[in-house]
Amino acid sequence: MALTQVEGLPGAPWDRPLKGTLDRVVVESELLAGNPLGDPERRPLYIYVPKGASGALPTVYLIQGLTGQLDMWLNRRAFEPNIVERIDSAISGGDCPPCLVVFVDAWTSYGGSQFINSIATGPYMDYLCDEVVPWIDAHYPTTPSRDARGLTGHSSGGYGAMVVPMLRPDVFGALASSAGDALFEVCYLPGFRETVRMLRDKFEGSYEVFWERFRSGDHVDTDRFGPMNDYAMAACYSPDPANPGSALLPFDVGSGKLIPEIWEQWLGWDPVRLAAKHADDLRSMKLIHVDGGRSDEWFLELGARAFADAVEEMGIECNYELFDGTHSGLTYRYPKHVKMLAEALTA
Repeated sequence: MALTQVEGLPGAPWDRPLKGTLDRVVVESELLAGNPLGDPERRPLYIYVPKGASGALPTVYLIQGLTGQLDMWLNRRAFEPNIVERIDSAISGGDCPPCLVVFVDAWTSYGGSQFINSIATGPYMDYLCDEVVPWIDAHYPTTPSRDARGLTGHSSGGYGAMVVPMLRPDVFGALASSAGDALFEVCYLPGFRETVRMLRDKFEGSYEVFWERFRSGDHVDTDRFGPMNDYAMAACYSPDPANPGSALLPFDVGSGKLIPEIWEQWLGWDPVRLAAKHADDLRSMKLIHVDGGRSDEWFLELGARAFADAVEEMGIECNYELFDGTHSGLTYRYPKHVKMLAEALTA
């Protein structure tokens, strides 16, 4: 008996052949150069092109949750296809209209950017809207119009999918958000007390000590997510104007007491509260879809419900879906969001 080397992919469950193609390119951003955290201005960018693509296609942009970096899209759960394989199967099998799918990286060394501009992290919304989108339109067969572009994501990506189209309706004309950060008093406020305890008991009550140990350790403990998440959000919603790269926290790290003026800055970024200020922008969307799992650990299905209520109170149609699930293991839902957007953008 002898082992024989063969050509091609091994197939399922390791690497399923695609009918379409996944281009993996590297781009260099002028906007991210010199960002306060010193994070790379050179970024990976993935573009899925359906088989036989011809003529102008709608484009769906996928953005990731906190701690997401682009190559994680290629990860897989046991016995399941990864997200690219799922999308390829849906489009090539005719279940989803042909579209370009663009995977965008907005990682920061705090874990993420919320896809908004911040003097603490960098201009990540401008990077997406003013650099990535024009580059895609210049290099791929797209329909270069906001009415042919949709944005979708989960968790922090779901936050970006709600907020970016409201702030940049000139770029995106449809959105689908899954478990996006919303209704901040429900999803963020209860965690502050846990962060205070962890800082007190494990990090000398200091974020400086927390970050030093976080970055110097040989692994990342999952129980450190809370303090990391709170600081990452503060870097986006309440950056410190006197200290580039730093954040103003909405609570006292010794007692947990809320600091009202900083908490108000956070609330100003809450999609539920932003909606009323962007009624015309939301009314212009070809699709508004939000959803969440009924057992989401951060109760983000409630934020999705509150956002949908705020939109519908203005007489604007919003699809809301509550499904069985938690905050994780939701890769199987992405093709549904891509399909909804592709259908709306081609209608």
